[in-house]
Amino acid sequence: MEVKKSPKADLENKKSIFMQLGLVITLAIIFIAFEWTTTDVEASQFEIVEDVEAEEEIMPITRQEEVKPPPPPPPPKVADVLNIVEDDVEIEEELDIEDTEMEEDTEVDFAELTMEEEVDDAPVFFIVEDMPEFPGGEMELRKYIAKTVQYPVIAQENNIQGRVYVSFVVSKTGDVTEVKIARGVDPNLDKEAIRVVQKMPKWKPGKQRGKAVKVSYTVPINFVLQ
Repeated sequence: MEVKKSPKADLENKKSIFMQLGLVITLAIIFIAFEWTTTDVEASQFEIVEDVEAEEEIMPITRQEEVKPPPPPPPPKVADVLNIVEDDVEIEEELDIEDTEMEEDTEVDFAELTMEEEVDDAPVFFIVEDMPEFPGGEMELRKYIAKTVQYPVIAQENNIQGRVYVSFVVSKTGDVTEVKIARGVDPNLDKEAIRVVQKMPKWKPGKQRGKAVKVSYTVPINFVLQ
């Protein structure tokens, strides 16, 4: 039996068209699938909560203290105003210039001139490298005191005795200066001790680093009744 086909019913001719159409539809569906998004929204998210007040945390407002600039310096003092006068103003007062030149025969009386004593501000040492020394040494100092001291009669009658300490300063030249009582016993004995020290001859001055200096010295004088 021979199969008869109508040319209109033959779909082989339209095969390419159907293929292109299917391709276009497939691409369109894929494109829509990529662009299509779904969101699940719960109804609870849209519920309105009434009568709930959110407490807002109040942040304290702080301000940095303003640093006041230092006050401006006081205006400079105005100097005295100088009055400028013209050169042609005549000066009424005249200067009297005396001739102070001295002649050869002029005599000058130096007795009227007083020389100011030089003030010695050199420090007084208590201990130096070379201490002051009485002429002849320590033994001669004891002999001098024993020979020079005269026991006051009033102190003898009142049976007063004791040791008097006399302090003094040996100057740079060896002179005994600034004599005073360091520790006394009786006014009469103290007075005699000062007299003995003031009559001392010049000492060998003390030296510090090879230079003569002022040194403080103390001498004990013992008053004993026999």
